[in-house]
Amino acid sequence: MRPIRFASALLLSVLLTAGCTGAKVPSENLQGAASPQETKPPNTQPETPQKPVPEDPIQKKLGSMTLEQKLGQMVMAGVDGTKMDEQAKSLIANDFIGGFILYKPNIESTAQTATLLNELKEANRGNPAPLLLSVDQEGGKVSRMPGTLVPTPASRDIAKTGDKEKARAIGKAIGAEVRALGFNVDFAPVLDIDSNPNNPVIGNRSFGPTAAIVSSFGLQQMEGLRSERVIPVVKHFPGHGDTSVDSHLELPVVSKTLDQLRKLELVPFADAIRSDADMVMVAHILLPQLDPDHPSSMSPTVIGDLLRKEMGFGGVVITDDMTMGAILKHNDLGEAAVQSVKAGADIVLVAHEYAKAKMVIGALKQAVQSGAITADSIDRSVYRILALKERYKLSDAASGPVNEKEINDKLQKAVGSP
Repeated sequence: MRPIRFASALLLSVLLTAGCTGAKVPSENLQGAASPQETKPPNTQPETPQKPVPEDPIQKKLGSMTLEQKLGQMVMAGVDGTKMDEQAKSLIANDFIGGFILYKPNIESTAQTATLLNELKEANRGNPAPLLLSVDQEGGKVSRMPGTLVPTPASRDIAKTGDKEKARAIGKAIGAEVRALGFNVDFAPVLDIDSNPNNPVIGNRSFGPTAAIVSSFGLQQMEGLRSERVIPVVKHFPGHGDTSVDSHLELPVVSKTLDQLRKLELVPFADAIRSDADMVMVAHILLPQLDPDHPSSMSPTVIGDLLRKEMGFGGVVITDDMTMGAILKHNDLGEAAVQSVKAGADIVLVAHEYAKAKMVIGALKQAVQSGAITADSIDRSVYRILALKERYKLSDAASGPVNEKEINDKLQKAVGSP
């Protein structure tokens, strides 16, 4: 028995020596993670307590919202007339609408527009998030501003100057212009490439016929708008430049492959995403090589796979106006809105008619209740919307009074001599 006692004593000595030197068994020899007792050397001071992770205020707000409040954030509606009306009040008070878009018929003067927007903001002050107040102010033929303000040139005319800084300056001046009236979103810049001379809807709204021109001038305009705390919306993804049909009237079809799109139409959008674009508008275009069954604005392939996954866009996705002929002539509006959200859109734009906005909100609610749209997907969308509003520090505080001379001075300086 003596040899056994000697071996035992020797083994005990080795173990004690290892403990004193802090030696440990190599972690790669362990089956799973070692416990603290196995890895902590003796006489080690207690670990410093971890600081609590700060609570995410956006997640907290999201958690306090009802389903109705969340769905309201996911719809942007139009307004009838030039004054606050009962329908707009109802959309705010009863449907918690996330935002509004104004068109030329809604805008008579700078003072009237500021009053209308201030009334919308005042009505919304009790709701969980401030309103997105939007307008299409591109310049050129797509201008919603009153005639008393200096007009800005079309995108093509800006690019023809060859001066990228002019694009930024004009974007900044437009940003100051729309913000002075109370808007916080501008559906610009247009990143479509003017590659089809038969295109009836883009034309000189595009900066030019090449991806390089559109990217360089479009991104400068985007930065100019952003510098005035106006949210720019790049459009019309994945590219409306090679169409020969006006999507306001009918559904355009573009038979390009994904590789062809990657080489041309998608380039400016990819550049914008790398420059931290906040918001992307998706067009009503059928791309049968990608998705033969759904227009881009309703396509999980285009929004979910291409825009979100391949191109890595994590911001807010908004559809083009769902009351356009491209959608209404071929789809039930409520079903189309549900499909857009299922595809990955965060905001459904319903630019015309109170009844249509109500229909969309009702269809989205029914889809969530039936399980066709998951609660998690709603939360992801609303989180993105709330985060965007917070990033730009939006509020429902009144704006104005409008100083037309100051606005015009900025516009004239950016535009240059007539």
